Formats: sequence, structure tokens, C-alpha cells
Amino acid sequence: MKTSKGEIPRPASLVGEKRIIAGVDEAGLGPLLGPLCIGWSVFRTPVDSTDDLWKLLQDVVSDDPKRDKSRLVVADSKRVFSRNARGLKRLENTALAFLAQRDEGRRPPLDARQLVLGNPHAPDTRELDRHPWYTRLESLPVAGEGGGVELKAERLHRALARAEVEVADLGVRLAPAGELNASFRRTENKATSVWDILLDVLRGLWDRHGATGLRVVVDRQGGRWHYGPLLGRGFPDAAVRLVTEAPGYSEFHLTGSERSMRIAFAERGEDQSFAVSLASCLAKYARELSMRAFNAYFHELAPGLVPTAGYRKDGHRWVRDAQSALRRAGIDGELLVRRR
Repeated sequence: MKTSKGEIPRPASLVGEKRIIAGVDEAGLGPLLGPLCIGWSVFRTPVDSTDDLWKLLQDVVSDDPKRDKSRLVVADSKRVFSRNARGLKRLENTALAFLAQRDEGRRPPLDARQLVLGNPHAPDTRELDRHPWYTRLESLPVAGEGGGVELKAERLHRALARAEVEVADLGVRLAPAGELNASFRRTENKATSVWDILLDVLRGLWDRHGATGLRVVVDRQGGRWHYGPLLGRGFPDAAVRLVTEAPGYSEFHLTGSERSMRIAFAERGEDQSFAVSLASCLAKYARELSMRAFNAYFHELAPGLVPTAGYRKDGHRWVRDAQSALRRAGIDGELLVRRR
């Protein structure tokens, strides 16, 4: 079962005048270096309106990267971001304008560390600080002017108000390589480790928003198809009912004594859900900021070292080139190179 963009199935009953829709996506599942980032976004929308936030916010957002001069681009981050100045600015404008909606003055995060640590699913600061390159996280924005981002955030705020849509919750869960490797040793399974981190985010959404009837779309993780047993173990306080399961799409209804949640795992979820697309952009932005810090740290140790985005082929090249710098710095390889 795959629906067209913005048409995720609705629950049979809705609580109150607003419904809660959410999306979850990741960036950095496959690289050799750098963190895994899981983004989420949650919106309150009128019960009698369309779910298509691209349509409701069309005055200020678009899914077309070519419209980035006049719109915030919300789409799969692979389309929003390109490895050049314009691509980074496009991604940053979207991420910071929406993150600013968490602040009454529409002020975006002032620095990347605030973005990474300023949410209920932040990594333990002691874990982050074991990775010395996170000390190089930059002030924000990195690709444009702060005043320009604030103007975009204010324009977005007015469009949200006109559409009677509220940004209820959003953020990024960053898992640095050392945390991932510790989990890989414990579980001996990458999919299980990634699920554990994702489950932390889903449990948080359940706890914070389940009382008002939450609908979540998750971009399907890796090659996993069956989520029922995982949800049953992850939500022991809920009854888990399968709604539908088919190649590329599965949906479940969770009910507890005071909470309910419909959760769909969708292949290409960012094409179907605005909230998933925004989550993808948030996750990608956090990962790009992390890799900028990574490259800045190692540039100080070895000025001639060519930067890396951390993906497997170039990551192996970088590790070979960085050997002398790594020895001088005494970097623990468990903090650097992912086991899986």
C-alpha cells in the first residue's frame, strides 16, 4: 500500500480539534565515518484540513530545489542538499527556519552544539565529548546570514498561523561513532542497534504526544520489513494491532490506557509525508555540521588532509591518508571508524 504525497491514511477517530502528524527519517545509516542522525518533526493540523502541508504552506515552502530563492525547500534531503555553497544554504535555511518555530521569538539555534544537545533525545554529553572533533561544532548559520534566516522564520510563522498549523515538536537524535560501536558490540547486529536508537525517538513521541492521538510515518529503515514484534517489545504498555502489511508499506495501531498512535513504515516515506521530508532535512543538516567539525579538527592536525563526507569508499581513503595524524593525536579507533 503506497499513497500519493500527503495522503497518509487517517485513524478512525480523532481527538479534539487538532490532529497530530509526525515524521521520522535518518541520515548517515551507511557511512564509515561520522554519526548516525535521526530527525523527527511533529505538527498539529486542523482535523478538517488536508494532510498535505506542501499545499497548506505553498506560499513559503516547495518540494522543488530550483525554487530555493523564494521558498524553503522541504523534500528528501538528497534532493535538497548538494555538496556546494548553494546546496548547503538551501538545507540550512529549511532546517533553521523550522527549528526557530520552537522559540517564541522565532530565533534559530545559535550554534550546532545547541542543535545537537537541545532536545529530549540528545546524546550523553560525556559520550559526545569523548569525540574531540565535536568541540569544533560551529556557530550558526554557517552558509548565510543570521538575519536572513530570521526573516525566513518569521515568514514561515505567518504562513503556519494562516493555515492554523503548529510546529509541535522537532529535533535530531545524533549517535556518534563511539556510541554506535558500543551498541554493535552489544547487539552484534546493525539493524538491532539502529532500531534501539529509533525506538528511543518513537517512545518519546508516544510519551509527549500520544495522549492526543498521534500519527507517525517512518521512512523504512534499511531492509527491514516486519515491525510488529519489535513494536510489541518496544511498547509493552500498549496493545499493537497490525492494520496493513505489504511490500514497501506497513501500518500499526498502538493503544494504551491513555495514549494511541498510528505508525506507518513507508518505503520512500519522504515522498508521501511532509513531516518525513522535514525530518530528513533536519537529520542531514546535523550530520553535515558534524562532518564539518570532524574535518576542521583533523585539518588542524594535518593541514594537507583532504576532507571527507565519511561515506565508505572515500572514508577508507581518508583513514589511509590520516594515519600519521591519528597516531599523533592518539585517537581511539573505536571513536572513529564504525564497525558496521
